[in-house]
Amino acid sequence: MEGVSVRKIKKICVFYGANSGKDVAFVNAAFHLGEVLGKRKIDLVYGGGKLGLMGCVSTAVAQHERQVLGIIPSAFTVNNLVGETCGKEIKVATMQERLVMMMELSDAFIALPGGFGTLEELFQMISWAQLSIHNKPIGVLNINGFFNGLLSFVDHAVKQEFITPRARKILISATTADELVDKLQAFRFESDPALSKLKWSPSSSQKEKLDLTLRL
Repeated sequence: MEGVSVRKIKKICVFYGANSGKDVAFVNAAFHLGEVLGKRKIDLVYGGGKLGLMGCVSTAVAQHERQVLGIIPSAFTVNNLVGETCGKEIKVATMQERLVMMMELSDAFIALPGGFGTLEELFQMISWAQLSIHNKPIGVLNINGFFNGLLSFVDHAVKQEFITPRARKILISATTADELVDKLQAFRFESDPALSKLKWSPSSSQKEKLDLTLRL
C-alpha cells in the first residue's frame, strides 16, 4: 500500500445470502470478514436479521464492539421472518428505500456469496456508480471461486462492448477479506465524462441522513 492514497472507510455495507450455502468455507469466510472489519474499527451496515451469512458477519462485528446497523423492510419483520437483527435496526417500507439508505449511510460495499437478492443489490450499486450517483468502492469476496463465473461474464460483456473498460474497474474482487478491504481503501473512482454531468435529485431519505448518522 506504500505510495497509494487510502480513502477513509468507516462503514461498510455487506450484501449476502440468507442461507449459509453448501460449503462451510462460506460461513468461515463470513465470520472472518466480520472479524477483519471489527479489528480495523469499521462499522457494519447490512440488511438486518440473522439468517445464513447475515448472522455470521453481524455477530463477528458486534463481538469486536463495532456498531451494527440493520436496514430492513417492515414486511420481513412480520412473524420474525429473518430473525432478530444484531445491533440497531431501521425499518423501511420498500426494498428500494432500503437500498438507497444503505448507499447513503455506507462508505463502501462488499458482496459475499448469495442468490438473486444479493446479485441485485451488487449490480444496483455498480450501475449507480456508473451513473455517478455515488463514487464509493464496490467489491466481491470471491470465496472458493464462487464469483468466477460472474467475473468471467462481466469480462465477456466488456469484450462484446456492452460494458466499457472504465466501468469494469468499478467492480473489485479479492479472495481474502484483508486483501479486499485494502483494495476498497485504495480505490480511485474514474467517472464517465458524459454520465458525470447528470444531475440527480436528492432522495427523501437523504434529507434525513444527518439524523440517521447521529443515531449511529
